Amino acid sequence: LCLGCFEVVAEWVLMKSEMTFEWPWQYNFPPFFTLQPNADTRQKQLTAWCSLVLSYCRYNKLYTLNVMEIQESPVFSNKKIQRKLSMESVQVVLEELKKKGNLEWLDKNKTSFLIMWRRPEEWGKLLYQWVTKNGLTNSVFTLYELSNGDDTEKEEFHGLEEAMLLRALQALQMEHKAEIFTLNDSKGVKFF
Repeated sequence: LCLGCFEVVAEWVLMKSEMTFEWPWQYNFPPFFTLQPNADTRQKQLTAWCSLVLSYCRYNKLYTLNVMEIQESPVFSNKKIQRKLSMESVQVVLEELKKKGNLEWLDKNKTSFLIMWRRPEEWGKLLYQWVTKNGLTNSVFTLYELSNGDDTEKEEFHGLEEAMLLRALQALQMEHKAEIFTLNDSKGVKFF
């Protein structure tokens, strides 16, 4: 590694460590990790949990998750106060996220899911803004170019998982702004 490259990497690591996720005050409040029986209190608690999960996933750019893994992750397990949300309660939070349109189960057994901290239509809007801003209508792209290409490095959708990218492009296709196609087992898109 060149000396200049090492300095850039060291600077990035330092910058990333300074930008730590900010936990809400409830996260350090032990009763937060037990769903409350009172309906009003429980609804406020579920709203707070949904907000926490979406913020955490957005900060860490998480899209496809496994239920068992997320229960053990810091979002549902606070080691500092030695509290962890039960699996049953995690399922309640996930179902609440589904009701709100922020989660889609990827299998019948509900073991993995797509978390949508930004809905497909919103991702589609960001993609289309980038296309029009750069004069790229009537252009063809592979999905890889859109999510991992050099031209999109500074864009919010850079690094977007293929499952979410496809949903965003399907939303644009419904608006007649794009057409998804398959060629040699690869997917591509043309923007209009």
